[in-house]
Formats: sequence, structure tokens, C-alpha cells
Amino acid sequence: MHPNFRNKFIIIGAGILGASTAYHLAKSGAEVVVIDRKDEGQATDAAAGIICPWLSQRRNKAWYHLAKGGARIYPKLMDELAKDGETETGYLQVGALRLHTEEKKLMAMQDRILKRREDAPEIGDVSLLDAAQTKELFPLLNDGYGAVHVSGAARVDGRKLRDALLRGVKKHGGTIAYGNAKLVHSGAQVTGVKLDGQIIEADTVIATSGAWMDELFKPLGISFEVTPQKAQIMHLEVLAKNTAAWPLIMPPNNSYMLALNNRRFVIGATQEDNTGFDTRVTAGKIQEILTKAIQIAPGIASSKVLETRVGFRPFTPGFLPVVGALPEYDGLLLANGLGSSGLTTGPYVGIQLAKLALGEDLDIDLLDYDVSGAIN
Repeated sequence: MHPNFRNKFIIIGAGILGASTAYHLAKSGAEVVVIDRKDEGQATDAAAGIICPWLSQRRNKAWYHLAKGGARIYPKLMDELAKDGETETGYLQVGALRLHTEEKKLMAMQDRILKRREDAPEIGDVSLLDAAQTKELFPLLNDGYGAVHVSGAARVDGRKLRDALLRGVKKHGGTIAYGNAKLVHSGAQVTGVKLDGQIIEADTVIATSGAWMDELFKPLGISFEVTPQKAQIMHLEVLAKNTAAWPLIMPPNNSYMLALNNRRFVIGATQEDNTGFDTRVTAGKIQEILTKAIQIAPGIASSKVLETRVGFRPFTPGFLPVVGALPEYDGLLLANGLGSSGLTTGPYVGIQLAKLALGEDLDIDLLDYDVSGAIN
């Protein structure tokens, strides 16, 4: 073991990012304590994710590096969890259908993704489907939609993956605790946390508390700029068989659809700014979700409504994640701002945080994700 190895870590926030960080630290042999407050509206708790970043038209290279890395490492992460006896991860490679009514636009999408496949072979097979072929793969669809089919795309259930990672943490000797952790520091050195009146010391504290991080840093005299974006996501039970392996659906509008096990079908999601931490399910946004979805897939109109989940995506300035050490303090690392791509990027960023904590070489350049950009 390296003589400077910091062997005790506290992770505050057990979403997908914190759970991934803790899992990789625990596997390294470190002593790990994960603390979560179980706030209503946690992004991971609400999310069902589409792992298909290669079709994004977002041009930011730093963001794409995280998203591409996240998609690439998923199969390896699944293998690691399987070795720990964790097979209920909510992850399945089912392929994706990127829909459009205009063949010209579909061909442009196909060209873009084939170019990206040159350095991302995990994209798999890419094919252009006509309306009949598309509807054969997704029978609830409206007429007239062709698609680009991407075989390497996958879906993941945020709750199931988080729970599998946390069980993995415990199997490797880590501890999971619930409550409100407050930072403890001596001058510019963060030394641990206070949890329900008890001081827990650590060599390094790692903050992965998402949209609530500003509150965590207030005692340090730091204002952390993270904005919650509210998402409402509906779960339906569809009148169809064998939905588990249905492909992901990416319509021309900014919505998505994906099938889970037991005929559960997810549609969404809204993007609501300036709502604060309003956990209400609202009539207008339910109408928006259903209108967009039924327009694309009228076959879901007779589905049973199971539930609507609400989550708060954390966004940092410039809509780009931040990763690294907290400026002017020692002993505290953080990552935040994964936004709407948290289930794609979270496991990968968690690996980078674990490597940073262990003093290992990273696969990203921290200058691209400068924490000071989110410090006021």
C-alpha cells in the first residue's frame, strides 16, 4: 500500500455517483462510510436511464468524454457486480430507436453515429429502419416513423443499480448510514462529519449530494452554485407481452420511452426550472408527458397508470459537471452537475473520484471540470 494512502473515506450522498464512488473505494480495501439523508426527490431514485450518448447533438467535448466513458464502462461494471453476486442491477442492453419522419434527417443521424463509432466500438451495429421495420420492433408506435437503430444502447433502472452498488459496498466491508451529515473542520482541514451528534472522522470526505450540496457547504462559508431542475416521470403498465427487451425510444421531441420488466413502461421526462424543491406531481406536466407520448405511441393510451416519480437533476454553471477538490480546503473532494445524464455519467465519474481519492491516475482532465466554476 502506498505510504500516503488515505484509508478512511466518508461519502455524503448515496445516489448513483456516491454509490459508484463508494463501491470502487471499498473494493480497493479502503474503509468506507456512506451517509445519505434520504431526501425526497433524489435524482437517482426517480430516474430510469437511457445509455445512448452517441446520438446526442450536444457539442461540448468535455461532457461527451464523460458520457462516452460512462457508456463504455457499463458492461465491465456489470461483470464486477455479478462477481459480488449482484445480478439485479436494472441494466439491460436492448438497443435504441431514434425516431423521425424524415429520411434525410435519419440519414444524417446515421452518418454522425457511424463517425463516432470509429473511437467508440461499443456503439455496436447501426442500421436505418423504415416505418414497417420500426413498428415491428416497437408495436405501440404511430405510423410513419422510421428510425436509426443502435444495438449498443442500454437502459438502466436508477434505484436498482444504486441498491446493487450499495450492497456491493457492504460486501466489501463498507458501512451505510442514514441521517443528516454536517461537515466538521479544523481551520482549512475537513476532518470528518457530525451525524446525529456523533463525530465520525475520516482522512477524506467526498461530497456527492447533488442538488442539496450548497446546504452542505454553508458551514464552510462557501456558496456552491447548483440548481435543481425538476423532472416528473410516469410509469405505466402496458397491455403487451415480453416488454423487457423492447428497445429504447428516442422521439424527435425531447422525451423518451423505455420498457422495464413486468410490462412496466416509463415515459417522460419534464424539464422544469425555477421550481425549487417542489415535490408535487402536477396536472399540467402530466398532461405534457402524456400528450407527447401518445402522439408518438398511441398504443399506450389504454395503459394503466402506476405512479409518477419526481426527481431533481443537479446542474452546475455552464451545464457541465465539476469534479475535484474543494478550493481552499484540504480533505474534501466533490463531484456535481451531472444533470439529465446522471445515470450515464455517474458510474464513470464515481470511478474518477475514487481514483482521485486514492492518488491514482485519472481518465479525465480535471481542468475540464473545474470545481471553482461552481464556487461563488
